[in-house]
Order: sequence, then C-alpha cells, then structure tokens
Amino acid sequence: MPDLSQHASQLRAVADALEAQSDPTSDPFAPHPDTLNIINGRHTNRGQINYAVPDELQIQRRIRRFHADHGIQHGDIVAMALDAFLRANGYPPDLKPPNTDAS
Repeated sequence: MPDLSQHASQLRAVADALEAQSDPTSDPFAPHPDTLNIINGRHTNRGQINYAVPDELQIQRRIRRFHADHGIQHGDIVAMALDAFLRANGYPPDLKPPNTDAS
C-alpha cells in the first residue's frame, strides 16, 4: 500500500488555509459593499421587476413591515436580498467602473 501521509499533510494545509480565509463571525445576510454603494448612490438608475411569488410566503406584507421597522425602501430590500442570493450562487454582477470620459 502506498504511503499517503504526504498527501494527507497537504490536504490539512489546504484546509487550514481555507479556514483562515473565512470569517465565521461575519453576518451572512450583510449586503455586499458594492451593493450598498450602488443603492446609496444619488444617481442610481433603477428598473422595475415584476415577478409572481407565492401568496403563502407573504413577501409583500413582510417587505412592508421590514420597511416600517427599519426605514429601508422596498426596492432596496428586494435588491439586497436578490443580490445576496445571486452572489451566493455564483452570479455576481458585472460591475464596470464609472464612466470617466469627460467628452
């Protein structure tokens, strides 16, 4: 049987490195800083989305209550939630730097 101790040692080193990179104390629901910058921008272009969601989830009622409790606008709540979900599933936005062309 081959000696696999070297491979096991390398796997432990990789696992230790990955664990050191993760921050278990961070809030998994915290909006991404880029998302906050866009949402808080004064001249952010906004588009309408309209999707049918199951009534049983009471999404609209829950959004209204969250807005009343925290003062965050309805669209911003939806944007942050969808952005977090899509980023977590490997679909980050293709953010381009602001147009600096002065012409």
